[in-house]
Amino acid sequence: MLDTLSRDFLQGKEEVLRLSAIALLTGGHILIEDIPGLGKTTIALALAGITGLSFGRVQCTSDLLPSDITGLSMFSREEGRFTFLPGPIFNNIVLLDEINRAMPRTQSAMLEAMEERRVTVEGTTHPLPDPFMVFATQNPSDQSGTFPLPESQLDRFLLCTGVGYPPEQLEKGIISGGGIRERIGSITPVATAGDILAARRAVAEAVYLSDAVVGYIYALVAATRNHERIQTGLSTRAAINLAQAARAAAFLEGRDFVAPEDVKGVAVAVCAHRLILRPEHESAHPGELLRAIIAEIPLPLA
Repeated sequence: MLDTLSRDFLQGKEEVLRLSAIALLTGGHILIEDIPGLGKTTIALALAGITGLSFGRVQCTSDLLPSDITGLSMFSREEGRFTFLPGPIFNNIVLLDEINRAMPRTQSAMLEAMEERRVTVEGTTHPLPDPFMVFATQNPSDQSGTFPLPESQLDRFLLCTGVGYPPEQLEKGIISGGGIRERIGSITPVATAGDILAARRAVAEAVYLSDAVVGYIYALVAATRNHERIQTGLSTRAAINLAQAARAAAFLEGRDFVAPEDVKGVAVAVCAHRLILRPEHESAHPGELLRAIIAEIPLPLA
């Protein structure tokens, strides 16, 4: 699946595709932060197309209301009662485009959906489809018209990463050939919702996590809690998410066990956005700080 996308549609974006697949295989959500025009939306469309999953999109703006995401109840004169009209959140893959342009109240409307896989509208709870995944994009926080995501919402994202510019020759080819948004619609699905759910079970149940690797994950988490430049280190939820993502990374490599390198390979994407730095060190980049911490922790032998 990933080979098809990276070879035929999204050359140069192998890493963000791998992380997107990890999110899908763990039931997690992914946040892509980068400037506009680098293909963030195209990646989400391609992922939905190759998996055959339903796709919903929300273009976040400052006047977006929670009901624009979750849906609302409308009175039907014909039926003489209120009928619930589901919003775009009721899809397998939901793209929240430029999420940090929405007001904080609207951003918080996603918390229940992302954590509980359900939404409550006017006192009635509605379950979301399974599988369910939020694919959110945001512009850099220094751009005008953006509202920072609260820590409680950032913590709901299993992974946070960027896209980056493509290599020179690849970008020249993209410029010459034009965009691929139209071609995305012709992708032939190679999986079903049932296949995705079966793969999730395999990741959770059939990929072995040794005590040594668990100890390595704990050492990494503990190091962030005692670092002089970090105000709030990684939580237990972050440690669990790191183990889940490492399992999925091993699964994608065709292995039934987690190697320490699997943990290292996903640690920055899973953990950096959860760190809260001390005020005097807020100018530091959390990802670079986390890489320095990882470099000081010895790898276990198994």
